[in-house]
Amino acid sequence: MDGLESLFSTLQQWLFEAAVLPAMFALGLGNLLEDGYEATAWFLVGLIQIAVLLAVVGPLQRWRPVEPVTDRATIRTDILYTVIHRLGLFRITLFFTLEPWFDELFGMARTAGFGTFHLDQLWPGVTDNALFSLLIYLVVFDFVAYWMHRGQHQIGWWWRLHSLHHAQRQMTMWSDNRNHLLDDVLVDVIVVLVAQLIGVAPGQFIAIVALTQLSESFQHANVRLWFGHIGERLWVSPRFHRVHHSIGIGHESLKNEQTVLGGHNFGVLLPWWDMLFGTVNFQQRYDPTGIRDQVEQGRNYGRGFWSQQWLGLKRLVGKA
Repeated sequence: MDGLESLFSTLQQWLFEAAVLPAMFALGLGNLLEDGYEATAWFLVGLIQIAVLLAVVGPLQRWRPVEPVTDRATIRTDILYTVIHRLGLFRITLFFTLEPWFDELFGMARTAGFGTFHLDQLWPGVTDNALFSLLIYLVVFDFVAYWMHRGQHQIGWWWRLHSLHHAQRQMTMWSDNRNHLLDDVLVDVIVVLVAQLIGVAPGQFIAIVALTQLSESFQHANVRLWFGHIGERLWVSPRFHRVHHSIGIGHESLKNEQTVLGGHNFGVLLPWWDMLFGTVNFQQRYDPTGIRDQVEQGRNYGRGFWSQQWLGLKRLVGKA
């Protein structure tokens, strides 16, 4: 771990000094050098993630695909989403829009005497171990992510945004970031608030986000793969998550003999929460993905980036 951290820090420092620092001075952003250094870390993490996808997950998709690739145009749109999110473009936008508000809010809270609760200090001698504290934070964030994901499926207006993610009929390793931008903003706001409340360190936060994103990309891969009877109960697999995207299963539940918003397999990393709260589905199946109204009613969710975003806004206000 120490060796990997040292290598990453060296690469980050080199990239920052060689490219980011001169660019920031040229743009008159010399007062934001610390933020630029942090942004360099996010960019580097994104590059590593994309490299892993191309080198590892891509060959797996070609080796054991669930279905043949028939619509490459929609996959290219998903790649655009991935580039926007993984290489930091989305975070840069948030930095110039929402971050000043966060800084003011947290500053007011500290002035009022509300300090950060450091979760990793609960068990001195154990939780102060970097790896152990990282695992604690990972479990806490995953618990929060589970309930956010259920909210995206069971709260009507939130589902109208999140449904864009489920409208992908050609799911691949690029599909994780296919979301409405308002949906992403809401999720990021909640995650940042939780991170501040429990006192996760910036380096640990980046590691947690990177691990989560990489795992989610793998879960969306077009690969016929599961982790076995025990493994399926320890970590979310592509099979487990594909059930969540299955038409009529993943985003719907049966209540009083009628289908309502709901579904199965909301776990982001750990299937434990689905097992604990009764939303798990361990069936061995690889169904077509999408939303029922796409098939039965021909509802349009858009094909290109801008059409998808526009239709999402129209769905939000009940106009599409």
